[in-house]
Amino acid sequence: MVSQWDGHLQLSDVDEKPKCLLRVKHEKVCIDQLGKEVKPCQITKKPTIEWDGMNPDKLHTVVLTDPDVPSQSDRSMAQWHHYVAVNVKGNDLSTGDTLTEYVGSGAGKDTGLHRYTWVVYEQKGPLKCDEPHIDDRTAAGREKFNVSRFRKKYGLGAPCAGVCFLAEWDETVPALYKQMGVE
Repeated sequence: MVSQWDGHLQLSDVDEKPKCLLRVKHEKVCIDQLGKEVKPCQITKKPTIEWDGMNPDKLHTVVLTDPDVPSQSDRSMAQWHHYVAVNVKGNDLSTGDTLTEYVGSGAGKDTGLHRYTWVVYEQKGPLKCDEPHIDDRTAAGREKFNVSRFRKKYGLGAPCAGVCFLAEWDETVPALYKQMGVE
């Protein structure tokens, strides 16, 4: 995994390589390798996650970001976060505190492939966060997120699991934009 993570998929939003490969399971696709290309229509609903060595009794922070907003050549709104949850027990995303509700890939039309990164951090204990709650009906507040600053602010250790995938615009993206009030 280290050599793959060091390649073209290394993202500025992850300041340390995850220890294990994260498997992200959606209804229509499983993201189980670095750089897998998926379509937004395949990842519209919040997935399940798993990784080797996961301890079901530990608490975790789980983050999904897009560092290519609005595009890889213009990252002026990056990192745009699609999901942030803390105090997740083991790998059960239905537990814990969701700070930013999940929305799937929303790469703009004609902006090419976007790189997306899922990263999981093990917590030392429960977190109390002062971040605003962002629901799945708004884009406001998702832009210019910095997972490294978030990690430092809340004393998170090295990432225990992560995966990167690629996606670009498809015919389902306009519905996502409408849901979030984006024109």
